[in-house]
Amino acid sequence: MTKPANFPLLHTARTLLPGIGLCVAITAAAYALQSVEVLLFGKAWLEALVLAILLGTCVRSLWSPNAGWQAGICFSARTLLEISVVLLGVSISATSVVSLGPVLLVGIAAVVAAAILVSFGIGTLLGLPPRMALLVACGNAICGNSAIAAVAPVIRADAKDVTASIAFTAVLGVVVVLGLPVLGLAVGMTGLSFGIFAGMMVYAVPQVLAATMPLGTLAVQMGTVVKLMRVLMLGPVCFALSLLAPKLPPEQPDGSAITAGPATTQRAGFAQFVPWFILGFLALMLCRTFGLVPAGWIAPVNQVATVLTVISMAALGLGVDARTVTTAGGRVTTAVILSLAGLLVLSLLLLDVVHLR
Repeated sequence: MTKPANFPLLHTARTLLPGIGLCVAITAAAYALQSVEVLLFGKAWLEALVLAILLGTCVRSLWSPNAGWQAGICFSARTLLEISVVLLGVSISATSVVSLGPVLLVGIAAVVAAAILVSFGIGTLLGLPPRMALLVACGNAICGNSAIAAVAPVIRADAKDVTASIAFTAVLGVVVVLGLPVLGLAVGMTGLSFGIFAGMMVYAVPQVLAATMPLGTLAVQMGTVVKLMRVLMLGPVCFALSLLAPKLPPEQPDGSAITAGPATTQRAGFAQFVPWFILGFLALMLCRTFGLVPAGWIAPVNQVATVLTVISMAALGLGVDARTVTTAGGRVTTAVILSLAGLLVLSLLLLDVVHLR
């Protein structure tokens, strides 16, 4: 009988299936718990993405998967994550970005860049490792969990750093969604100004809808477009970080790095400086802009990207023992809170610049 090794694809599939199956099972459990939240409370306070991390971490803390599981877990944490970043390009059209006007566009880009620098400085002062400080900074300035997930392979971040950053950022993101409408109504913001403000502050696109609805349709529309502009900054930021990554200190020997290309000790190539998934992201954005993506495909593609991201987060959770996350909890929480405060100040300054405050 022919050995499986003579069929590389079949052998690879058999190697990957156990770990992928475990990640998918955790993902299914996370979505089930999210549905229970909706039934009990009318909304999901913790989204499936966060629940997948928590469940994966719980499983890892109680049981260490052996080598037979690791290939599929690593594939889910890295390759599926990169594919989900590519698919995010479908949600952005250059036309909607240009409609904001040059002053606001430049202002949004400037605030994102400044927020990353401020947040990274805060994280460094608090003693966070450089890669974790960058994860927190990019998550805070761009799009929360998705930005952290996209940046992680570019800078070869440790799995425990990714998990800790996403966990604390996600919790604070819920607080932001609940608190922003109260603040906007209290200070008498218009729908236009609040839409810009919320679009700059809220982490995820669905959260923008929840935060802006209390202030009307204009706030929802403006908030969504501004948020998409922040997401668009993910490409240039990842490119810049790919140039910075070789200069970062190496991870500890026991770290589980999320890689996106050849090791930094190898000869530099195009793929090292421009990760394939960023090129894919930009390509799909251009396809959306030129009408090459059927309108009926956008929602399903976004849903697929979301599910793949949740599976990846389950894999990341499986790579982290909860005891290693709690050691950095206080510093990460402080860094995220202070970084968010810095973003709030910068967003208010942007409203002053465009004369909408």
